[in-house]
Amino acid sequence: MSVAKTFNTVKTPLWFRRARIGQKITPYLFLTPFLAGFLVFMVYPLIYALNLSLYRKKLVGGTSFVGLDNYVKAFQDDNFWAGVRNVLVFGAMQIPVMLGLALLFALLLDGKLIRRQTIFRLGYFLPFAVPSVVAALIWGYFYGQSFGPIAQIAVALHLKPPLFLTPSGIIPSIANIATWQYTGYNMLILFAALKGIPEELYEAARVDGASDLQIALKIRIPIILPAIALTAIFSVIGTLQLFNEPNVLRVVAPTVLDSHFTPNIYVYNLAFANRQFDYSAAIAFTLALVTAVLSSLVLLAVYRREAS
Repeated sequence: MSVAKTFNTVKTPLWFRRARIGQKITPYLFLTPFLAGFLVFMVYPLIYALNLSLYRKKLVGGTSFVGLDNYVKAFQDDNFWAGVRNVLVFGAMQIPVMLGLALLFALLLDGKLIRRQTIFRLGYFLPFAVPSVVAALIWGYFYGQSFGPIAQIAVALHLKPPLFLTPSGIIPSIANIATWQYTGYNMLILFAALKGIPEELYEAARVDGASDLQIALKIRIPIILPAIALTAIFSVIGTLQLFNEPNVLRVVAPTVLDSHFTPNIYVYNLAFANRQFDYSAAIAFTLALVTAVLSSLVLLAVYRREAS
């Protein structure tokens, strides 16, 4: 009898088989709580909302199945597209400034040009720890045209107070809040990506006579381009989900911030003010489709730039 046949005839001990089965099952046991929470709090509400969007509650006849009629109505809803236009203008104004500052701060910290880096990292990240509602309340106080400190300083200097909460100034004002709050968060993502670059690349570039600016433009930024794309996609998604800041500022600027200023505010008012839960669910899924399309365009643009 050959050695291979002899080995195959040896029966694997029971304890060894149980240990091997345990090794295969253990990862799934650790994933079970997350999967359960994901199914209960994410998948089930999505399925429920999707089912809700296919019906319409009528004054006479109760709830009836209407198929895609709510979605057709959503695509023809001027209020919804006005909100989408507002958040796109907001994103075009805010995202480049925020990501530009985040990249600049990350490069400065990684370049070891700043001492006491822990203090600066904490200072950059601290606004992100402030809840968005609290941040909107703080800046709403600053923006106050009659009681805000900025207006009071302008009056004390015999200057005209700046008009923040006006139709032309409200989007830049909200963009300032979001930039102040999320620059540090994106900076940490980019800073972590920079820390993954081997130091040998920098040393080789300096040996070849490259300056710090050339190293940043030719080595650092191209290598962390996937991280920049990630922050851009997160920013696009967050822009289209804008809700807390304009909803809080509606208290001090009710004539400027209407009930459909952003898509999420429109969904909120449809559901909880007008009790149109079915149509609000259709609007929410339509917004998700718009978000997926814009995020895919950003990702495609990044991939094309990497390939070129």
